[in-house]
Amino acid sequence: MDQRNLEKAMEIYGRLIVGEEISKSVNGDLYECYAGNTEVYDILDTVLKKSNLKLYEYQDALYVCAGPGNKVFGFTNDDLKKEIGLRLNKELFLAYYMIFETVILFYENSGDVSVREYVRVSDVIEAVTAGLYGVLKKAGTEVLTETEENSFKTIALLWDELPMTAQNEDMSTLKAARGSKIGMTKLVFNFLKSQNLFYENGDKYYATGRFRAMVCNYYEDEQSRLFEIARGGETDAAHSSDSRE
Repeated sequence: MDQRNLEKAMEIYGRLIVGEEISKSVNGDLYECYAGNTEVYDILDTVLKKSNLKLYEYQDALYVCAGPGNKVFGFTNDDLKKEIGLRLNKELFLAYYMIFETVILFYENSGDVSVREYVRVSDVIEAVTAGLYGVLKKAGTEVLTETEENSFKTIALLWDELPMTAQNEDMSTLKAARGSKIGMTKLVFNFLKSQNLFYENGDKYYATGRFRAMVCNYYEDEQSRLFEIARGGETDAAHSSDSRE
């Protein structure tokens, strides 16, 4: 092993884990070293795997995120509740579902092509309402286990009980808070912004390169049980239709 390659790989690793950008346009020398030096690539890959970190590449840029169960670089459920501003587990599970529906708004059936440039708070509220209704229509069928059915009923009830806005809240100064659908959605959006997954422009929220890199990987490698439940059958039908065209 060449000592210089080891040092270069560790420099890339060190910069990635503190959130520094490595791309063709920023720290371009490190990106080119990663892309063009096989030993640097292999060393970095090994170190990341040993650290339970995943490396994503998207449009000539590198992004890293924690693997499942990574308590050093990732979040526990309690960490996430504090980070988002929630208190109850059912609120956190609702937030998970809201993030899922946000992903679907950008990428319906594959991580290759985004179907929109941005989302608004109202878009996610409509998607969550429709999505939960669609899942609960499957209650009592073989699609959902008893535990899954009870879980979705819990978060659907929580969502249904939330007013659109908190009482006496001025529409012009709506805040991120747990007490309303708009407030809850803004809490989730603020979390996505804090993780460099979203950026805001007026009332529009745009996906960053990091968001898109992670979503592309999700569709390619790790579609979850949640996707299977919420979109069961739809994806296959869409792909079948595409293939006929």
